[in-house]
Amino acid sequence: MASNVIGEQAVVIGGGMGGLAAAGALANHFEKVVVLERDFLPPNVSERPGTPQCRHIHALLAGGQRALCELFPAFEHDLARAGAVPLRVAADLRLEVPGYDPFPQRDLGWHVYSMSRPLIELVVRQQVQRYANVTLRERCRVRNLIVSPNREAVASVRCENGDGRSESLAADLVVDASGRGSLTRDLLASVGQSSPEETVIGVDFGYARAIFAIPDDAPADWKGAMTFPNASEDSRGALMLLIEGQRWMVGFAGRYGEKPPGDFEGFLAFARQMRTSTVYNAIRRAQPLSRVVRYGFAASVWRHFEKLETFPRGLLPFGDAICRFNPVWGQGMSVAAQEAVLLRRVLGSGDGNPLTTLARSFFAEASELIETPWVSAAIPDFAFPQTEGERPADLDRMLKFGNALTRLAADDPAVHKLTVEVRHLLKPRSVLRDPDLVGRVEAIVAEM
Repeated sequence: MASNVIGEQAVVIGGGMGGLAAAGALANHFEKVVVLERDFLPPNVSERPGTPQCRHIHALLAGGQRALCELFPAFEHDLARAGAVPLRVAADLRLEVPGYDPFPQRDLGWHVYSMSRPLIELVVRQQVQRYANVTLRERCRVRNLIVSPNREAVASVRCENGDGRSESLAADLVVDASGRGSLTRDLLASVGQSSPEETVIGVDFGYARAIFAIPDDAPADWKGAMTFPNASEDSRGALMLLIEGQRWMVGFAGRYGEKPPGDFEGFLAFARQMRTSTVYNAIRRAQPLSRVVRYGFAASVWRHFEKLETFPRGLLPFGDAICRFNPVWGQGMSVAAQEAVLLRRVLGSGDGNPLTTLARSFFAEASELIETPWVSAAIPDFAFPQTEGERPADLDRMLKFGNALTRLAADDPAVHKLTVEVRHLLKPRSVLRDPDLVGRVEAIVAEM
């Protein structure tokens, strides 16, 4: 057995972005990796029932893109070959923030890609399938996890195949990338252990999207547009991106009583009600290529597994099973990819048997990784008065600091780049606490 192989078989529950990234992290550390997915896995760019949100706009932030490139060296090349559209960060996107319509468009020195969720999932799935020791089993529903006789570890996974036949798969490690993490919570309950503490932010968020042909008179100075609402007035936002096949994917979003409707006439009416007319003017005469589809998101949830004193050996919740982010900020796929890089690093640490301490080590570092995207989303989410959850005691100061930082970023390209690096998960939020930067921002706060 090669020195980097630490177990015979790992089982990943869920064949979405989180599960696929996890499988890539596990491939060099187990003789066999089996990915169990309850859906049919299409061989082309197609939507699938198990990911209803896949029909909507998805962003792969630069931090997620780099993580996937680290896991799969051919990822970026294959993504571009499949038709994903390169975007120069902050230069190709018209960003509309209250007070800045638009925010200065600057080339900050790197690019990301714009594409549909089915396209990126297909490309990542193809990367995983290149591993000879990884098997993707579709139409396979996991029923429950089986603990060892001493109830201290997970021993196997009981699943039901597409023909209704049940079987159990032995596993040295089970990664629960099933989404909501109910299998992990059920297992904890079965051994008499409490579920982790949760931080919940109720956003009652809804969005709708449609796809359009790009008209001949389309704007030439941007490939996408994003409009942020003024939280004191309404919650309507918009994101429009160029995707594969030379098409526009257009999404509108709102909260509580301002969610976009699902019919085309209502979709355009919602566009007319936006704070700016940019997106409406772009699509009002464009040819629709799809129907309008809607999706809802009730709350962001962070499960603090890192606070549990004990945890069953051989089990690891992953991705959305640990933290579900408000999709408006486009963080979920990228955080899952970064967690996969973290998982690979922890497994390859070489400190004794990494499976013995995997959960504790992974949870501790994943918590630090999650903090930046979570706080970056929580502060603007709490700017809306209806948002439910425990507000930071100094929220007003944090919101003023954020507004002042935006003003400084508009004037200073170096600060602009730094804030975008944090937003794209390339740098931790702690870099914004640099004393010199804080002093400059606080000077602006004093003037506001």
